[in-house]
Amino acid sequence: MAPRVLTSPDPSAKSIDYYERRLLAQGFRLIAGVDEAGRGALAGPLLAAAVILPPGFDVEGLADSKVLTALERERWFDRIQADAVSVAVCKVFPRKIDQRGLHVSNLALLRKAVGTLPVRPDFVLADGFALRGMRLPHLSIKKGDVVTASVAAASVIAKVTRDRMMDRYHQRFPQYGFDRHRGYGTASHRAAIARFGPAPIHRMSFKGMTMYATDRAGYEEKYENRKLLQRYGILPAEEEP
Repeated sequence: MAPRVLTSPDPSAKSIDYYERRLLAQGFRLIAGVDEAGRGALAGPLLAAAVILPPGFDVEGLADSKVLTALERERWFDRIQADAVSVAVCKVFPRKIDQRGLHVSNLALLRKAVGTLPVRPDFVLADGFALRGMRLPHLSIKKGDVVTASVAAASVIAKVTRDRMMDRYHQRFPQYGFDRHRGYGTASHRAAIARFGPAPIHRMSFKGMTMYATDRAGYEEKYENRKLLQRYGILPAEEEP
């Protein structure tokens, strides 16, 4: 069967497993969802996960990883890992992202995650990006992690796995606060870069990081914030006179 790419979600979709139920009714049995985590971060890897949920998997309460609490994500992570037909996780590190560019790296990683699944899917659901070059029927849906259960499951696996990696990076580079912002461009993160310079896991091709590379003094003047770093315990509080 030739690949199919559809990019317009059905406006009548209501429950989070709407697309999976429609595909099951059409004869597809192994439906994979694929999603990434860390796309917009200034530091750390980009991760993609692919998940095939079994028919009848209870999706009540499952949602896009960004709207779940950390505890809810951990519980869903355990459930998905325990009950899924197949799960795959792939990652690409900052140096490769800087070399290839974010969009190219992202699409290649999504395709790789699907291709790495131990069980070959019959159909693939993706969040937003058309997976050009994939030799499987697939449907790209805007906000797919909100309206499809398998993509939401993939978003949870990718997010939790990446968060755990950023926690480990925090142990190596505690001055940046990776355990709080996970590498995204918060004010405290930019202030830490201004104070300490970039770490080996920063994406130097990203907006803002390129400014540091070309105009370090301007970057430090723009983002330096000693009081913010003191608030988070990165710098010692000033003693009272």
